[in-house]
Amino acid sequence: MLIRGGTIVDPGQGLHGRRDLRLAGDRVVELGDGLTPGPGEQVVDARDRLVLPGLVDLHVHVFWGASHYGIEPDPHCLGTGTTTVVDAGSAGAHTFAAFRRYVIDVSETRIIPFLNIGATGMVSPDVGELEELRHIDRAAALRTIEAHRDLIRGIKVRLSRDLVGANARVALKTAREAGEAAALPIMVHVGDTPISLAEILDELRPGDVITHCYHGREEGILDAHGTVTTAARQAAARGVLFDVGHGKGSFSFQVARRALAQGFRPGTISSDLHVYNLDGPVFDLATTMSKFLHLGLPLDEVVTMTTGAPAHVIGHADALGTLRPGAAGDVTLLAVREGPVTFEDTVGERMEGAQRLVPSGAVRAGRWVPPKATDR
Repeated sequence: MLIRGGTIVDPGQGLHGRRDLRLAGDRVVELGDGLTPGPGEQVVDARDRLVLPGLVDLHVHVFWGASHYGIEPDPHCLGTGTTTVVDAGSAGAHTFAAFRRYVIDVSETRIIPFLNIGATGMVSPDVGELEELRHIDRAAALRTIEAHRDLIRGIKVRLSRDLVGANARVALKTAREAGEAAALPIMVHVGDTPISLAEILDELRPGDVITHCYHGREEGILDAHGTVTTAARQAAARGVLFDVGHGKGSFSFQVARRALAQGFRPGTISSDLHVYNLDGPVFDLATTMSKFLHLGLPLDEVVTMTTGAPAHVIGHADALGTLRPGAAGDVTLLAVREGPVTFEDTVGERMEGAQRLVPSGAVRAGRWVPPKATDR
């Protein structure tokens, strides 16, 4: 396949300009100007398109048919330009084998899972997976990780009070111990936690992830005066990664604006796409990226936060999040659509913009995937 005439944006290589891109099989083989199609080579016209390394979304929920959050990955992720997704804890030790067999192994979207420290995973909309102490099972988690060591790249723990009940400290400690034993990072869902964010951050190691970093609820990164807390700054300085995790109730424009104005940027931009936000306010990762462009981040930085940075978190920086020759043949095409657009956060604030990024097709493992039809 030859993708011609597009604007390559690959900050990891310092590229932002017109290039042609050649793929062979499931690999990138060449970048250059004026590349000529070879015999039988499929040509994709990318004029007026941004050509990016395949987008990597560090937080989605795609255990369709089992988790109440689950969406089908191929139409809603790959079909909107995201070639790799990290499922953030939809399955736990008791449900992971089914997740792998019936979703991960049969999807075209590359799915990299974080295992929930709650053994049931995110099954019920009415009962938090960590409310029952017996489900917080370190041994079961480690057995599952070892059985699927080729696939699992982290451990997820959700610490909001309606999900963890009175078990926040034991859940966090168990997740951290399992992460240390398995040499994997943990991802911590925060917001309305029954213990302080400072206490949570004290437990985290370099490479661990705080998701929902710009939520507008209790125990966030801002103090009562709107200033980024010392605990958050110290954690970021020692290598804890702060991830956006937009979601249905975890992203506030006001918090993001104040944090960005103080120089506190996220390490990764993720959508937390699931069944409850698929039709808004999230829609897809490209829309979340567009919001950060309107918040003032430059395009190259937004692309880094949705390609190379999340690929590094999951230990795939050599093959994903880059268009270097030899890397995976995963590519995302985006159009820049001009015209009035209204963006919404999860607390009801709306922001008017003049343009947005729109998925315009993708390549996954060297195969062209057209964009999902939408009336947006």
